[in-house]
Amino acid sequence: MAPAYFSSAADFIYTPPETAKDALRILVKPNLGYPVGPPVTVSMAVLSKVLAGLRQANPTAEILIVEGVCSKVSLADIAERHGLPHLLTEGIRLLNADELDCVEYPNQSPAPVRFKTMLAPKLLQEVDCRISVGAFKKTHLKGSSLISASLKNLYGLFPRAKYKARSPNSRGQLHRPSVPLVLQDIYFTIGHLFDGGVVDCTQKFVSPDWKPDKGKTIDIGQIIWGDDLLAVDRMACQVGNEAEADYLSPIDQLRISSST
Repeated sequence: MAPAYFSSAADFIYTPPETAKDALRILVKPNLGYPVGPPVTVSMAVLSKVLAGLRQANPTAEILIVEGVCSKVSLADIAERHGLPHLLTEGIRLLNADELDCVEYPNQSPAPVRFKTMLAPKLLQEVDCRISVGAFKKTHLKGSSLISASLKNLYGLFPRAKYKARSPNSRGQLHRPSVPLVLQDIYFTIGHLFDGGVVDCTQKFVSPDWKPDKGKTIDIGQIIWGDDLLAVDRMACQVGNEAEADYLSPIDQLRISSST
């Protein structure tokens, strides 16, 4: 497993994965699915440093910021509220994941939980580097806590039309039988394609229930990054003073099983 790194938010300088250096197109998936500022979503300060690190490594690549919202508010309106348009300089575009052509991705897990394939943007196959930029959040459901970091952030790439449940604004099908279990399927369909992850732990968000946009904030002041999403999420739990997320070890074991 590749190592993960952390630094103070003030000193954070993003070092992209090697695949970014020669990439023609880079996909950046930030956690910006809600019309609520940090730490519910990623701060523009952190996202701008990620983009700066990518530009430093590769001045010519097209950078595609891709997100699918979890709200009645449109992506364009959410982006405007967060100030994202200021980061859309030459060669950087914002794309709505719900408007992209999708294809089925095979589940490469030796033991799929629910989905043998999952529908996600074809664009993931058409770029040369993929980066997840997540916020650090803890919610609670049915007496259990759930950590959201770089892997859970990938929920926003799946089309709501396919994975909605009672609410058309969310992806309720991806919460059954549980998020930690579904994250196994997500990792082995599209998560393993990602070349790197960043977790904005400037502040930790803690919700008393399942709602990922209403809760309290706790100052942490750190940013975590690396080339392996699981290593990044594990380090984020340590830096964020949380117990290790319960999806990490099962996916690690499945990775070992699938490589032997």
